[in-house]
Amino acid sequence: MIRSIALATVLAFASVPLHATTYILESQHSQGVVRWNHLGFSNPTAQFTMVQGTLDFDQADPTRSTVAVTIELAHLSSGVPDLDENFRTVDFFDTAKYPTATFRSTKVERGSAPDKLKVTGNLTVRGVTKPVTLDVTINKVGTNIRSHLPSIGFEATTTLKRSDFGLGAFVPQVSDEVSIHITCQADEAKGYVKQLKAEADAAAEDARAAAKKAADAEAAAHN
Repeated sequence: MIRSIALATVLAFASVPLHATTYILESQHSQGVVRWNHLGFSNPTAQFTMVQGTLDFDQADPTRSTVAVTIELAHLSSGVPDLDENFRTVDFFDTAKYPTATFRSTKVERGSAPDKLKVTGNLTVRGVTKPVTLDVTINKVGTNIRSHLPSIGFEATTTLKRSDFGLGAFVPQVSDEVSIHITCQADEAKGYVKQLKAEADAAAEDARAAAKKAADAEAAAHN
């Protein structure tokens, strides 16, 4: 995981705008909820949590910002095992052939308030790419008091038609339109990668110490 994040960091810094800060989405605090209507009776949801990506954010001029995100669709979860299995089949996401969805921004516009943005980009699902516009609210830009890293958090919402992406099974009994609500936290890229490496090194050292302790105990038992 660290190697893939580090590679994403290198690629992101290669094209980062001059006054922007590059952030990496923190997967533990980034997720999305998809909601649809079922027969007019209920509005079930499914959640995606395996989100990876980078954000180049220019606080002085947010319209110069860019974002690129990848979502692992096999981990989409409704809390209903049979439905989750259906999501992975060829009737829906066909995750064996199309394991991820991606979003790449193409334009960022100011919204109705200083903390509002409209982010337009290309969403690719099942090999189909369509333009999508997200209504974004910036929650906070500042220093994370736990990690001590520069961080940013935001909410994003949109509505789209699943049939546009070859996911139109059971329309109209199950609504074609689905709403999506995304919440994300991202940390400054270089610091985040350094922190992840330190955590991985500490875990590896703990594992080596535990293995040595177990080996010493086994050797003592045979003496």
